[in-house]
Amino acid sequence: MTPELTIRPIAPGDNAALARAVRDTLAEFGAAKPGTAYYDEATDHLYELFSQTPRSAYFVAELNGEVLGGGGIFPTQGLPADTVELVKLYLLPAARGRGVGKALITHCFEAARANGYDRVYLETTDELTQAIPLYERLGFTYLPQALGNSGHFGCQIWMIKAV
Repeated sequence: MTPELTIRPIAPGDNAALARAVRDTLAEFGAAKPGTAYYDEATDHLYELFSQTPRSAYFVAELNGEVLGGGGIFPTQGLPADTVELVKLYLLPAARGRGVGKALITHCFEAARANGYDRVYLETTDELTQAIPLYERLGFTYLPQALGNSGHFGCQIWMIKAV
């Protein structure tokens, strides 16, 4: 039987599995530090956050029904009106190197365009070494400083892409 990858919108029962994916990934790469999603209270309530925020979207990656991670777009406070943030994009090891991250980001680009955004912004850390080359390949370019007010002061890399 061939494994089946599914990318779908977040559902009410996904919170615990997604919080675990976010925190396990940050811990794995030594990035479980203050100022990151590891300590962000919203990490435990992603369904509620995204379902109650207009012009946002969050997608879940499943392999044979098992949640392997997710990612979304969020209109972070202080961003320009035409810009949305790529947020909480984390994948467990079983999903890496299989095109899952690219598929999630592609869904996020489509959601950004559908919600009237022209640019996607992201923040990340030096420790998340596997994600940075993917962002570069997908056309993100570096910014000299943060945009908006995500509250993630532990991030030291800022990137943006027109969609």
